[in-house]
Amino acid sequence: MSLDLATLNASIQKESQFIDKMFQEVSKVVVGQREMIEGILMGLLTGGHVLLEGVPGLAKTLTISSVAKAISLHFQRVQFTPDLLPSDLIGTMIFNPKTGEFSPKIGPIFTNILLADEINRAPAKVQSALLECMAERQVTIGDKTYKLENPFLVLATQNPLEQEGTYPLPEAQMDRFMFKIIVDYPNKADEIEIMNRMGTDNQPIMSAVISKEELLKARSVVDMVYVDNKVQTYIVDLVMATRKPMEYGLGQLDDLIQVGGSPRATISLVRAAKAHAFLQKRGFVTADDVKAVAYNVLRHRLILSFEAEAENIKSDQVISDLLGQVEVP
Repeated sequence: MSLDLATLNASIQKESQFIDKMFQEVSKVVVGQREMIEGILMGLLTGGHVLLEGVPGLAKTLTISSVAKAISLHFQRVQFTPDLLPSDLIGTMIFNPKTGEFSPKIGPIFTNILLADEINRAPAKVQSALLECMAERQVTIGDKTYKLENPFLVLATQNPLEQEGTYPLPEAQMDRFMFKIIVDYPNKADEIEIMNRMGTDNQPIMSAVISKEELLKARSVVDMVYVDNKVQTYIVDLVMATRKPMEYGLGQLDDLIQVGGSPRATISLVRAAKAHAFLQKRGFVTADDVKAVAYNVLRHRLILSFEAEAENIKSDQVISDLLGQVEVP
């Protein structure tokens, strides 16, 4: 095992060289927001969709488009609006009068990275069309099904749900996102840097630092990151504790959690922990890797009760209790 781990570490050192270059390129345009950038990178390394939530003006869209520019992948942006139709996203069948037949006209969903901007402004029909793409990596137009390219990733932004003109995403669709990252305001130093950098017309030029083939190769290395049985048990215990908190000494959460994490939460935790270890250029997963990704993986999957809402308890508080109580290997 020591030889295998040494070989894996050497491979990770080689394949992760692009990470520092990626941060350098993106930081030319985006100030701070390292957690958001890391989350997007982990999504790219695992094929997991990423949802960014925050008020307007926090560089969510800019960060996604900047990451896309740093990778040689096809990129499409769709601005979600209340009048958006499923055909505007996936495409439709067009009648050709010369041949008398219908032929498909593909939509912007046929890409490597789809930026779904303000995803919670679109109605249910559009969300259901997107759900098939996110879950199955395929699109149905008319009576034919088309496979999407590999890699395919949805990077979505949304405004907080309490703002006007938004639709809460259905639970099944939220569960398809590996991460939900809360984007907060920059600190004072970053705000001054943003003001100085963006207050002129001289915008920096970015260049690609990794190709599609190199990204797919890095993905295969991430898959090989070692997860010990004890860490696997820890991941399962965390998710099980959201379903049966009483069994893990978390009786105070029993009335607060209405629906716990699904098996997809377990899968997302282990994949995200592997990607986090890869970002640290390490060939094995530790409990700290799991803790580092737990909030982003679990916060949108926990459905809290009316009692929690009445007491103004948020999912992050529940996750904090879980991490503090569940035994660490």
